[in-house]
Amino acid sequence: MKRKSLVVVALCLIASCLFALPAMSADKPVKVALVLAGFLGDKSFNDSAYQGLERAIADFGVEVKVMESKNPADWESNLIAMAASGYDLVLACSTQIAELVDKHAADFSEVRFGVIDGAVKAPNVKSIVFAQNEGSFLAGAAAALFTTRTEIPGVNDKKIIGWVGGMDIPVLHDFLVGYEQGARFIDPEVKVLVSFAGTFNDPLKGKELTLAQYDQGADIVMNVASNTGNGILEAASDTGKYAIGVDLDQDGIYPGHILTSMLKRVDVASYELVKDVVKGTFGGNSVVEMGIASGGVGLTDMSVMKEALGEKFPQDILDRIQELTEKVKSGEIKVEAYAGFQRN
Repeated sequence: MKRKSLVVVALCLIASCLFALPAMSADKPVKVALVLAGFLGDKSFNDSAYQGLERAIADFGVEVKVMESKNPADWESNLIAMAASGYDLVLACSTQIAELVDKHAADFSEVRFGVIDGAVKAPNVKSIVFAQNEGSFLAGAAAALFTTRTEIPGVNDKKIIGWVGGMDIPVLHDFLVGYEQGARFIDPEVKVLVSFAGTFNDPLKGKELTLAQYDQGADIVMNVASNTGNGILEAASDTGKYAIGVDLDQDGIYPGHILTSMLKRVDVASYELVKDVVKGTFGGNSVVEMGIASGGVGLTDMSVMKEALGEKFPQDILDRIQELTEKVKSGEIKVEAYAGFQRN
């Protein structure tokens, strides 16, 4: 047995023998451990999760510890170490960490686990997943509309748009399915270039893949890559072309080069999971989905791009996106989902 595996087993045994989570005490702050499959500072998914915890710190006085690592070999030991350390809530923030919660939740039956971006059914686990396919449908529609606007500097006459993701995992395919459907909804002739970087933590790789898509005729590329995505946005700025941000509002990182961002309210998810523990309303065996109708996903108002382009800003694109948003919200438009992404 490898040394890391022995450490994992030992931690599980220690926790199961010695640790039992006490009831919430009014005179002790709730302790929260955030376990990431990457690092803070990505200006995207991880930072959004932490923003929710910052709000919880301000509102409830909770104590927060963050466990960061881009090395998959560390994720399991980080999760188990936090579960064994007396935290009131262990927050697993990524699909990859969710898989580890599914593996170990029964080993820590007295520990509350909150999962974001994965559906785990266990008595001590509450999960929040997103209809990122719905938000990406809007992003794909916006990209397909934008790529025809040759009066805007940097937009060519080719019906080609791009999409660059981080790891090749089901949740990203859910983004991609929606993006492609949204583009086809606007124009079946639009070609979508697709690349996976294989990592969420390599901005240089993200930039390289984006530049390659620009070379193939794309003039706008969607970022779905966490820290890798910072290279995607930089490529747009460096070449005078365009990108679509993700998770947080990234429009202002390179003003005038990011048409819009697909908001995924990870901050709301992390805050609500902590609030459930603080208020004593945490219920396991539950999976909550946040989509357009609940405000969980959507696009920014494009105000940064509007200011940058001035009279050249295509107001009709924004108007069309608002119309599509309402149709998805009402159910008039049914957005396809990736069958491999578990929602419940």
